[in-house]
Amino acid sequence: MSRLRETAMALFQAAIAAADPHAAVKRQLDARPLPALPTNGRQFVVAVGKAAVPMTRAALEHLPKPAGALAVTNPENLCDLPGAKVIAGAHPIPDESSAAAGHAVLELLAQTKAEDQVLALISGGGSALMVAPRAGLSLQDKSAANALLLASGLEITEMNLVRQQLSALKGGGLLRAAAPAPVHAFLLSDVIGDDLRAIASGPTVAPLGTATDARNLLQDKNLFSLMPDAVQTCLKAAPSPDDVLPEAQNTLIGSNKQSLLAMQKSAEAAGWAGVIVDDALIGDVENAAQKIATSLKEAKVDRPTALLFGGETTVRLRGDGRGGRNQELALHIARLCDGTSSDWVFLSGGTDGRDGPTDAAGAAVDAESWSRISQSGEDPEALLNNNDSYRALDAAGDLIRTGGTGTNVADVQVLLVKPNMWKT
Repeated sequence: MSRLRETAMALFQAAIAAADPHAAVKRQLDARPLPALPTNGRQFVVAVGKAAVPMTRAALEHLPKPAGALAVTNPENLCDLPGAKVIAGAHPIPDESSAAAGHAVLELLAQTKAEDQVLALISGGGSALMVAPRAGLSLQDKSAANALLLASGLEITEMNLVRQQLSALKGGGLLRAAAPAPVHAFLLSDVIGDDLRAIASGPTVAPLGTATDARNLLQDKNLFSLMPDAVQTCLKAAPSPDDVLPEAQNTLIGSNKQSLLAMQKSAEAAGWAGVIVDDALIGDVENAAQKIATSLKEAKVDRPTALLFGGETTVRLRGDGRGGRNQELALHIARLCDGTSSDWVFLSGGTDGRDGPTDAAGAAVDAESWSRISQSGEDPEALLNNNDSYRALDAAGDLIRTGGTGTNVADVQVLLVKPNMWKT
C-alpha cells in the first residue's frame, strides 16, 4: 500500500509541477514579448493570486525595471521579492488584509497614464485575497456575503457572478482602474473550462453577468434575503449607462487540463496506464464521490491503471467541523469503498497545497481508511456529517501536507487500480 501511495503522490506532484507559474510566465514572455513602450512610457506589474510571487519573479527577470510592481498573495506564499512589494490578503474569507491589498492595487494603478503599460498576472484565489467593496458596501458586507456563498453549495462560477457585482476590481474593475493605460494579462486558470471571467472573479475581463443576473440567482437559491441589506440594495441598483469596459489582451498560460495531461504522461512513464476519466469534476462533493466510487467498483483493468479526474467540487455545510472539499471527497470515498480489496488508493488534492482553512492539501485513502478512523476511537460517520473531514482523516493518518505550492489550477484526483484488485 505504501508503494501505491508513493505513486499517487508522485502523480500529484507532477500536476503541481506542470502548473509552475514561473515557468509559464517565462514561456509566454520568451515566445511573445510585450509591445515596446512609447517614449516616456512606464511599465507597471500587478500580480494577484496564490501564484502571484513566482509569476512576478519571472516577469521581473524579463522586463526592464518597472515603475511599480505589486504582488498580492496568500499568507503561506508571502516572502520578500527584490524589485516588488509583496503583501498578503486572506483566503478563503477576505478580511482587513484583503481590503488593504485591494486599496494598494487601486493606489498603484491610479498612477498610470495613457503612454504606460500594465502587466497583470492573475491566478486563483484572487477573489478573496484582493477586495475593494463597491460604493455603498463595507468590508463586513462583502465578508458576510462571501461566507454565505461559500456555505451555499453554489458552483465557483455562480459565486463569482455575485462577487463581481460587489467589487470595484473584479469583473473588469482592474481595467477601469488602470485606464487609460493598456493592460496585458497572463492568467493561470483554477477554473474548470477556463472561463477567463471566472478566474479570480475576472479583474481583466467582462463580468459573468449583470447585477440582475446575480440577484436572480440568489433569489432562485433562496439566498437573496439572507444577504446584508447593503448587498441587496447594491444588486437592485440600475447600471450606469457610461460604464464602458476598456479592452485588454488576456492570455491563458496554465490550466487544470494541462496538469491532468502531465499526470497522464507521468503515470505512463512509470508503467501505469493513464486514463483521464473526467476533466470537469464539479458540483456537489457527494455526487462526485459516487461517480468515482462507481469507477472503482466497475474497473476491469489488465494492467496497473491511473484513473484521473480534475475539477472543483462544492461542499454543503451541515456542521461546524474543519476540512475542505478534497478531504470531504476522500472521506466519502473511504466510506463508499470501505472493506473492498486493498489494491487501490485514491488521492484528492488542491494544487495550491491548501484545502479549505486547514494545513492539508487533501488526502489519500484506501480500503482500510474508514476502519482506521473507527479504530482510533473516532466515529467516522458522525465526523462526516459534521463536515469534520480533517479530524477523521488525521485520525486515519491519511492527510497529505505539501505546504503552499505557489500555484493554483484547482483540484486533481487520482485513483490507482491494480489488475488483481478483485482477486481473493
